[in-house]
Amino acid sequence: MKRLIALAATTALVGIVSSPALAQGEGEDSESYNTVIIYGDDECPATQGDTITVCARMDESERYRIPPNLRQSRDPENTSWTNRVRSFEAVGAFGPLSCTNIGGGSELGCTAQMIEEAYQERAENPNVRFSQLIADERQERLSTIDAEAAATQRRVEVLERAYMDKLEAERDAPLPGEEDLPELVDPDEIPDAPPAN
Repeated sequence: MKRLIALAATTALVGIVSSPALAQGEGEDSESYNTVIIYGDDECPATQGDTITVCARMDESERYRIPPNLRQSRDPENTSWTNRVRSFEAVGAFGPLSCTNIGGGSELGCTAQMIEEAYQERAENPNVRFSQLIADERQERLSTIDAEAAATQRRVEVLERAYMDKLEAERDAPLPGEEDLPELVDPDEIPDAPPAN
């Protein structure tokens, strides 16, 4: 109840104090202000009439970004879930499943912790070198690929040689109906004068 009375009194006091300030702005000498944020090399708008224009210049890279006062909030509601979970883990490191000597059932968490440590050791074990295993497997595949490629190349060369031989045979063979044609005479072998009889 006391809080309610204090709140009402504070509200009334603020209203009384601010009334003269509002009354002062209504005279003929009152000025209005226009605050504008401009970016990069943009021009500041000209002052019009009784309005005073005040420009704040920001970097061009800030033009389409959320304003900094909204970007960088320290409100606890804006804390990321990752950080919240970490804080819960740090706070709740006792009791059941915690692997501590505090609270009932705390020893049950030791098994889970040992399993996690074993998996981490296994992942970082220098005896298991996946890069070496991958390189060995790649080398084995490349060796079979080279042998298969050589065999395929030999087959292709045999087929190409047979095809070229067939083309040469067809080129050297007479055309159909060419056997019935009379024998051609070389013009250089024709004498200038007919032989004398």
